[in-house]
Amino acid sequence: MKEQVYKDPRPKEYFDRFHERARSREPDAVYEIVRTITSIYAWTFFRARGIAAENVPPGPVIVAPNHFSFMDHFFVGAFLRRRVQFMAKSQLFKRPMQWVYTHGGVFPVRRGYRDEDAFITANTILGRGGLIVMYCEGGRSRSGKLSEQPKRGIGRLALESGATVVPAAIHGSSKVRNWKRLQFPKVTVQYGEPMRWEPVAEPTNEQQQQVANEVFAQIRGLYAGLDSLGRKGVARRLREARRAARRARATA
Repeated sequence: MKEQVYKDPRPKEYFDRFHERARSREPDAVYEIVRTITSIYAWTFFRARGIAAENVPPGPVIVAPNHFSFMDHFFVGAFLRRRVQFMAKSQLFKRPMQWVYTHGGVFPVRRGYRDEDAFITANTILGRGGLIVMYCEGGRSRSGKLSEQPKRGIGRLALESGATVVPAAIHGSSKVRNWKRLQFPKVTVQYGEPMRWEPVAEPTNEQQQQVANEVFAQIRGLYAGLDSLGRKGVARRLREARRAARRARATA
């Protein structure tokens, strides 16, 4: 397994151009090209399927999934018609791929620093009604298990922006690296019920952590359901719940 580098030595100024582009322009045709290629790859080799993508509403949205694999970005976006912009670690921004990332709507978080620019960019995108993916755990979990506690950044962004948060569980992507042994796990993405908090101009660390904990609790529940019931079991349970709700409305 490749050793992680937890501090990016490059100066802040190196990333200014990427932030400026994400703030001033939406993803272009590069997004659709990459999305098409990676979605076909995900659907074909990983048998990737999405559950309840209709839970992602229009307007400013933060999709908050767990994070096991580099492919998680593409798994999340494969089932959404909206263009998704990703907050990604700064080490990914190297030639030649940084051109693809920035034209595809990705913006960096400078690893190892308190990066205010990343939050300014995220709030700008949400302010124009965009959709952002932000991982609750911060970085990728390399243990194959969910982290013990989420980072409070997701809570900060949710409170500062007032955007809708959609928790999501990505199940199966912890074994995506097995493709090197020609083993392709089945991946499922389940989008949870939307959540929202009233905006807070300067949320305290405690407020940020509380919201992060609430979002992560939903992710844990979604992931546990997929783990115990499987893709078909979860889909069946959701169909039964929808039928029950329709019957209740009909008899009300």
